[in-house]
Amino acid sequence: MPKMKTKSSAKKRFKVTGSGKIKRKHAFKSHILTKKSKKRKLKLTHDGLVDKADLKSVKQQLTLK
Repeated sequence: MPKMKTKSSAKKRFKVTGSGKIKRKHAFKSHILTKKSKKRKLKLTHDGLVDKADLKSVKQQLTLK
């Protein structure tokens, strides 16, 4: 049986914390920033956690048990 491969796109987008949770970056922070408020841009800067609904899919892509 061949080795399980991690999705390259997933390993670039997600990091696993020490407690096993999966961190992610917020979208909408790369361009067209002039029309967005300072408060909105600041909130998008901070990392978030992957939602419970998406956790199974992300773990599968990262080949985690």
